[in-house]
Amino acid sequence: MTDDDALTALSAMAHKARLQVVRLLVQSGADGLNAGQIAQALGTSPSAMSFHLSALRDAKLIKSTRHARQIVYSVDFDAMGGLLGYLLHDCCGGNARVASCC
Repeated sequence: MTDDDALTALSAMAHKARLQVVRLLVQSGADGLNAGQIAQALGTSPSAMSFHLSALRDAKLIKSTRHARQIVYSVDFDAMGGLLGYLLHDCCGGNARVASCC
């Protein structure tokens, strides 16, 4: 992951609704949820949710899969792992106390 990739991903999550979407989709696992389910769970309008989902998809944090007439969204766990790995890479600088949280 590059600095630019990490900045794009972090910028996409720098909004309360988008952060909530990511957390909800992590909990839903590989099965994911459709936009209506996500909007209902977070108490937002479908049009606003569509905007937020697009931003997260453009940042490559989530992926969408068409199932008949529905689009199901799920976290891209490889991308999320890459972001976390990027953030934690050499984070501890040999400090055992900091390393214990990783």
